[in-house]
Amino acid sequence: MATLQPFVDGGTFFEGPRWHDGAWWVSDFYAHTVSRIDAGGRRETVMEVPGQPSGLGWLPDGSMLVVSMLDQRVLRRWPDGRVTTHADIGHLATGHANDLVVAPDGGAWVGNFGFDLMAGEAMQPACLARIAPDGAVSTAATDLYFPNGAVITPEGRTLIVGETFGNAMTAFSIGADGTLSDRRDWARFGPRPEPGAERTELLRQLAVGPDGCCLDADNHLWVADAFNQRCIRVAPGGAIVDELKPANGQGVFACMLGGDDGRTLLVCVAPDSSARRRKLAPEASLWTARVDVPHAGQP
Repeated sequence: MATLQPFVDGGTFFEGPRWHDGAWWVSDFYAHTVSRIDAGGRRETVMEVPGQPSGLGWLPDGSMLVVSMLDQRVLRRWPDGRVTTHADIGHLATGHANDLVVAPDGGAWVGNFGFDLMAGEAMQPACLARIAPDGAVSTAATDLYFPNGAVITPEGRTLIVGETFGNAMTAFSIGADGTLSDRRDWARFGPRPEPGAERTELLRQLAVGPDGCCLDADNHLWVADAFNQRCIRVAPGGAIVDELKPANGQGVFACMLGGDDGRTLLVCVAPDSSARRRKLAPEASLWTARVDVPHAGQP
């Protein structure tokens, strides 16, 4: 059975892990940086994001897309190092912009909180934004309960997005023009809560709080369960077939499969997700485990 081992420490709150071009890439919320990390754990800052970085992805020309959460933009770091605004989703987002997934053709989907999570507001549904390869923004789906980590299946025809406050991983069919249809449960962990519930009551209803996720070659998802200090492997339908927990008992907020053979699972660990507390001390870390089934799909 796989076990998690410490890999890198000293972050404020790691998110958006990706394996790309032979290395790990990860955002650090409150350090406002995106870093490249080699196999030995050496970390190099490649970009500073004053608006707080989150989801990462790459366009066909090698440009890196980075979600800038607080100003609800997606930035583009060109291969020559220039940084421009690729898209602005501020007219659609009703909370901080969050994670994203980029398709092989350069189209992307970006989630947002939907409400002021850190201020303790009641949960409200949010939309999922689509960004066309040329940066044009449109609404892809509505009525999502905190759309978070997302994957695209290997054949490119299905998008799966975690609803952190919805007890579900929700799937859509992807049309040739990037539109989404045929909304359905990919995994259902419990009943869908009612929006506007008081926070304590809402959390009581959630069996799993899906955060970052990734797909493997057996069509199972590894999902960071933000409310239960674990990373779980989920079969289609919602059965939990494996569970990994860091030995320090801290929370797990994102995960990704990578390494040269796609069988290294990287997880983002922190004591909690409180913005106030995470800004005060570099207590976030990255852990890894070796698993049997390799990565598949995007990201």
